Amino acid sequence: MFTLMELPYLKTSLEPYMSAKTLAFHYSKHHQAYADNLNKLIAGTDLEKESLENIILKTFGIAEQSGIFNNAAQYYNHNFFWKGLCPFTEKSEPSQDLLVLITKNFGSLELFYTEFKIAAAGLFGSGWVWLVKDGEILKIIKTFNADTPLTHNLNPLWGLDVWEHAYYLDYQNKRADFTEAILKNLINWKFVSENL
Repeated sequence: MFTLMELPYLKTSLEPYMSAKTLAFHYSKHHQAYADNLNKLIAGTDLEKESLENIILKTFGIAEQSGIFNNAAQYYNHNFFWKGLCPFTEKSEPSQDLLVLITKNFGSLELFYTEFKIAAAGLFGSGWVWLVKDGEILKIIKTFNADTPLTHNLNPLWGLDVWEHAYYLDYQNKRADFTEAILKNLINWKFVSENL
């Protein structure tokens, strides 16, 4: 049975970059629905006792199990998304080791931000933009709809939800403004380092 994770901060803690209204709607409606749907879809099946990661990997690319995959992957992605944010008042900076990796792979932290914003702006429709580790290399990738780096044998370090429900109440159709606000103010760099 998959349950909605506890947020590691108050629903008002990400303001003004993400309003309490957006966070509550996104978390309590969308994320909750993925958990509820996943539980219904796997009830009484062989997948009921599997880990979330195994459910995602076992159902990926199987048309008749797309409902299970989509809900499992979105449940996973959202858990990752919430953990990857922190209140502006607790804003952290990349660790020295992480900063060295970012500089080695992107040129600088600012160039990482620029490349990430370009990826987010260039994702047509709904999906996610990720900072991932591929062996010893850091990359920025886009996944469409519910897809996740797990299905591509990549280690996710941080992910940004760019489905409209993540930003529309606060930013309307300005995805670039949302991306900029989250990147510069709400990344939980300690969480990123823990995933290295």
